[in-house]
Amino acid sequence: MTPERFETICNVLSQRQPDLTVITDEVHKGRNLSAIVRTCDAVGIPEFHCVEPRKGYRAFRGTALGSHKWVDTVLHDNVASGIDKLKQKGFKIVAAHLSDTAVDFRDVDYTVPTALLMGTEKEGVSAEALALVDEEVTIPMMGMVESFNVSVACAIILTEVQRQRQSAGLYNHRRLPDDTYQTKLFQWCQPIVTKFCDERGLSYPPLDSEGEIINPAEWYRQIRETADRQQQD
Repeated sequence: MTPERFETICNVLSQRQPDLTVITDEVHKGRNLSAIVRTCDAVGIPEFHCVEPRKGYRAFRGTALGSHKWVDTVLHDNVASGIDKLKQKGFKIVAAHLSDTAVDFRDVDYTVPTALLMGTEKEGVSAEALALVDEEVTIPMMGMVESFNVSVACAIILTEVQRQRQSAGLYNHRRLPDDTYQTKLFQWCQPIVTKFCDERGLSYPPLDSEGEIINPAEWYRQIRETADRQQQD
């Protein structure tokens, strides 16, 4: 762990927006899903919600460029339950959808807790989901085609979201809860030890100010001694 790498990790985590997310309504193409996740990481979204496509969710690594390591994915069986869980957490649901009631995407306030809902590639947002959303937005089109690719549309809207939040100073201070921040800090700094601990149900050891485990040899000795006692019992 170089000092530069540790500083980057701390800076990125300090700009994460826990009250901002994206939920997809059965977007099924791996490239589109991964492109959306990549954009989520770029604008500071820590958690992405996906209504699991009928063919299942599969990350397309070529497009994601590793961003799945930095953005947690939460899968939902259906769009209604996904939206309901987000609303219970206080999120406003904004659907990207072309309709008579949709407004220009730039005319919405995204500085409040917001979940951007993106629909499937061919049919868009489902009627079931539209009945549950708070607002509908559209991207003005000047050409012959009626809509952007779903991942492109998501990126365009999230760019406006980021602009508004930057203007409001929401990236200027750490907004993740302390326990979440510390957990993510360890997981990002120590991925190998994270896997070791998670597989064994162990608590993460403390880190020093440079992102390294404090006295790793002593920590591992204690782990071995505990495992030996358990085997003897």
